[in-house]
Amino acid sequence: MPSTASATFEKWNRKLHYYLGLYFLFFLWLFLLTGLLLNHGGWRIAQAASHRTETGYERAMAPPRGKTDLARARDAVRQLDLQGEIEWPAVPPPRGHFVFSVARPKDASQVDIDLATKMATVQHWENGGLTVFRIFHTFSGSRYNAPGQRDWALTTIWVVAMDALAAGLILMVLGGYYMWYRLERTHTLGFLALAAGFASCAMFFASVWR
Repeated sequence: MPSTASATFEKWNRKLHYYLGLYFLFFLWLFLLTGLLLNHGGWRIAQAASHRTETGYERAMAPPRGKTDLARARDAVRQLDLQGEIEWPAVPPPRGHFVFSVARPKDASQVDIDLATKMATVQHWENGGLTVFRIFHTFSGSRYNAPGQRDWALTTIWVVAMDALAAGLILMVLGGYYMWYRLERTHTLGFLALAAGFASCAMFFASVWR
């Protein structure tokens, strides 16, 4: 008979599997389906998931105010009624211009503000429904020139949810190892499966790093 502590641990380990699995169910389906779209770009549905509509417009606006570039960009975003993560251009803009981009899964905009004429030129891309769905697989709000910095609250919430998903999956996998070892009378097939999985990953990474 298992000890009281062991029985309690096994009881809560099973509950952890049940409820974490239910909570993460739709997250896992999201990454499963979007992963297929990313891996198979030739599929008709994957091509539809790359559809976006481009438009452009100009708008008069007050010069962006703020003590930093980020504060000025936020003020411009407010004036232009845009939403998303603020990104900076890789190349410095022309003198007298304030340039940045705003991106989210639904759409993206490149903003070029002429500070002399007080006119903003906006190049806007609107993503289709399937495109938005696919972008959720890779959207983190972290930029190459500002890693880990996020300006949009919804991006931060999404990143926290993904971190929780990763932590929960680690717990489920470790708990699965425990249940397999405790409940199986013979572990031969399990060890073979573990060895096969390890060997497959090792071969893949070895071929990539050559």
